[in-house]
Amino acid sequence: MFSKSIKTAIAATLIAGAPVQSMASDLGAAIVGGIIGGAIMSGAGQQRKRTYSSSSSTNRNTAARSANRETQTALNYFGFNAGTPDGVMGSRSRSAVAAYQGYLGWPATGNLTTFERDHLLSSYSRAQIGGPDVIKAMQRDPNGVRSLLVVWRDQKFGTQTARTTGYAGLPIEVSNAIDEIADSSEPSAEQLLQRTGFIQLAELNGDGRNDYVIDTAVTGSSFWCGQTQCAVLVFASQPDGYRRNEFRYMRNAQLSNTATPAMFQCHQSSCSMTDPLAGGGGGGMLAAAPAPAPAPAPAAPLQPPAMMAAAPAPAPAAPAAPAPAGGLMALPMAGGVADQPSLASYCSKVNLLTSSNGGFITAGTMTDPELALSEQFCLTRTYAIAQGEEMVKSVQGLSTAQIEQQCDAFGPALAPYVAALDTKPAPQVLAETQKFVLGANMTIEQLQSTGTICLYTGYRRDKLDVALGAALLLTAAGQAPYAELVGHHLSQGFGAAQSADRASGWYDHALAALDSGAAPVFVPGQTDRVELLRAAVSGGPGTAPATSTPAALPSFSLQ
Repeated sequence: MFSKSIKTAIAATLIAGAPVQSMASDLGAAIVGGIIGGAIMSGAGQQRKRTYSSSSSTNRNTAARSANRETQTALNYFGFNAGTPDGVMGSRSRSAVAAYQGYLGWPATGNLTTFERDHLLSSYSRAQIGGPDVIKAMQRDPNGVRSLLVVWRDQKFGTQTARTTGYAGLPIEVSNAIDEIADSSEPSAEQLLQRTGFIQLAELNGDGRNDYVIDTAVTGSSFWCGQTQCAVLVFASQPDGYRRNEFRYMRNAQLSNTATPAMFQCHQSSCSMTDPLAGGGGGGMLAAAPAPAPAPAPAAPLQPPAMMAAAPAPAPAAPAAPAPAGGLMALPMAGGVADQPSLASYCSKVNLLTSSNGGFITAGTMTDPELALSEQFCLTRTYAIAQGEEMVKSVQGLSTAQIEQQCDAFGPALAPYVAALDTKPAPQVLAETQKFVLGANMTIEQLQSTGTICLYTGYRRDKLDVALGAALLLTAAGQAPYAELVGHHLSQGFGAAQSADRASGWYDHALAALDSGAAPVFVPGQTDRVELLRAAVSGGPGTAPATSTPAALPSFSLQ
């Protein structure tokens, strides 16, 4: 495609200097493979006096018709058929208004009061921005987005709308739990429902009805699933619905085990759990004490891909029994590694703040630049996870565990460039990373697809060296809008030392690319996002830590 032209462009911009690191040249060996324009107003003038009054009257007419068009557009969006938005409130439009009023329990006069119109238009604008409320309404309520008119009306009056419907085919109790998990973790409820192993059906209590097991191990959320234990929710049927039973099960050293229905026994709606890793086999409710604090000797790596022969780093931290490492020993975090701040946990808190504030900060509503940047950081992280999740489906011949093992080599391979973020300005780090890209034995397309997938696995598993390295690589491989992510990491202090000054260089690089017509890589439908970023970047925070190690890069063939 455009790989040659991009490589040529990158080569032309490089500064003559230090030679490309040798690991870049060996890279291939480690690889597998709206609003549209306005109306022009013209008025025909005759006499001076008539021109003045005609212009004034025309302006009034134009403003009224424009307001009517907005009303008709909003009515149509919520399913009240007002016909073509022509600015004329005829019989069809008045019937639509009456239907809207009747739906909300107001007098169906066909003429909108100021409050009724404001509620209609503000709800339309809010629905256009999107967010969890809109997605839930589309998925869960038989009235679709129209139901938001009731929800948001009740919010204005301080009342709570009771939910009576669940996600398609799921009981309301299970659906509410899915929302709870999605609200305090990064993936949306829709993404969680698509993840293999997140929800399992079984007959656990012998009453002939489906029971449900929700395993939080696949959520990527440190809030629900940590390094030693994961929460699992079991919904057992009872005459008036489902009862929620909550447990925690132990994790193995590779963090690869998951909950299965065979672990649970239910009598009517009360359940117990047998955890194979919990000492005597007994499992407990959520408050169960983590018995022996397992620190098992490292077992043979999980299905290591044959081609990943990366040399381990020096001075291993006293593991027993030297297992011959045919693959990547990529789980040293069970030992004495310094704690890093968790981006997943941070974004859970930011998401809760966003929900309690009624939605994302926009360019027009921003009063706190730091919170605005935090929201955009977590939003781009979510978007990167969603993009990568789709791309992983196209990877041929590798399991999820194998993809993750390969991406674990990604952070170390780019560690020198990530470390340079703490001391060097954006143009210098970018030039050095571009040399690395040119020395890699991969096409630009391979680098970009690999970077996108490893960005996803890094964020999903909270491995910030992998995620930040992938963001750097994507920026250097010609996708300049990804520089925004590097700016976020520096401005918030995740995976690199916090520095508003150094972050601004990366934000500027991304904004300049978008101003020059580069396609947005995050939330392309949010039209004011560039202006929001530009305004928010003028304020910034303080200081935090970083990480590193050495190795080589993976590649994934997409079909």
